[in-house]
Amino acid sequence: MNAHQQPTGSAYFIAPETAKAESHTLSVLVNNEPGVLARVIGLFSGRGYNIESLTVSETEHEAHLSRITIVTRGTPSVLEQIKAQLDRLVPVHRVVDLTVRAREQGQERPIEREVALLKVVGTGERRAETLRLADAFHAKVVDATVEHFILEITGKSSKIDQFVAVLKPLGLIEVCRTGIAAMNRGQQGM
Repeated sequence: MNAHQQPTGSAYFIAPETAKAESHTLSVLVNNEPGVLARVIGLFSGRGYNIESLTVSETEHEAHLSRITIVTRGTPSVLEQIKAQLDRLVPVHRVVDLTVRAREQGQERPIEREVALLKVVGTGERRAETLRLADAFHAKVVDATVEHFILEITGKSSKIDQFVAVLKPLGLIEVCRTGIAAMNRGQQGM
């Protein structure tokens, strides 16, 4: 085997060199019961697939269903493998590739949002600059003392990344992000 075909411990090595990895958002409808998330995550870790973002929430209380939103990266063949393997898990009702569905509807990506809490310390000029930037990014102050702020921001991950970057020199000390929640436009549900 040459160096390009050597197994790496990841499923990514099986894709041809010409295949380009891309990020996809998957929505997985599952039974809301103990161990389901562990089984889904086990599928990813056992095959060397990476999860860039993960959110889970009960969506239909009466039906005991939860929605898992996973952002993962891979070549088209790896992404197809992931979807097929998820579909075979017993507690999984449906797997939808929101990225593919958005493209079928003529859009680049599904509607994706994330929430972040950011703690910034500072006084004087730094404090005023933090408030000015929070206003510019439409972030809300959810807690404040004379020495710190906790800000809440909602938006695309790229917007949150930018906000984090501009706050770093002003005294950013902690960031907590929810992960991506995603949905496609149009009348069709998951």
